Amino acid sequence: MRVIFVIFLALAAVAGATLYSNMTNRPPQLEAARIYDSSRPLPEFVLESTHEAEATLKSLEGQWTFLFTGYTYCPDICPTTMSLLKSRYEELAASTDYPIKIWMISVDPKRDGLEQLTRYVNFFGDDFIGVRAEHAELHPFVTSIGMMYSIPEPDEEVYEVAHSAAIVLVNPEGRQHAIFQPVHRPGEYTTIEPNLFVNDFQKIARAYR
Repeated sequence: MRVIFVIFLALAAVAGATLYSNMTNRPPQLEAARIYDSSRPLPEFVLESTHEAEATLKSLEGQWTFLFTGYTYCPDICPTTMSLLKSRYEELAASTDYPIKIWMISVDPKRDGLEQLTRYVNFFGDDFIGVRAEHAELHPFVTSIGMMYSIPEPDEEVYEVAHSAAIVLVNPEGRQHAIFQPVHRPGEYTTIEPNLFVNDFQKIARAYR
């Protein structure tokens, strides 16, 4: 009986350890973000950058990076999103030991030259980086991360660019980790909800190993 009891205790310990492991490895409960079932690799890319000579896949490693599409002539979603990230940056940075960078992927190559893009992102801070390319290189990259944007007619001079309002989170391994979905409110443009955004990132950062 003693041997059976010892075996029972050993099995119970193993079962408890397995249950604890499953509980601690369970994805956090999020409100505005969705963690991918497995982190997704990004394709190789080369983009012009306001921070360095160029941005590549290597530029994403060793940090958390928030990617979103926008353009400097955007009248609403882009400045709102940039202001949100600037105002909550300290809270985001305090949630992790890794650096945090914010990439605005310009989806208006015609008007957003590197000089124009640099002036725009520098207004928000040193950790804000603008990246750009011509449509031939830009469109495949944007669609590969699950985003979209409209391309104006070649002869249009005054136009708005429709684009995704979500934010893609890239983990320190340089892989797509999660996506933050905007909130849709009737009669208003679609934006990220600040408190949900910060709270969800804090949970993601704590759970990341």
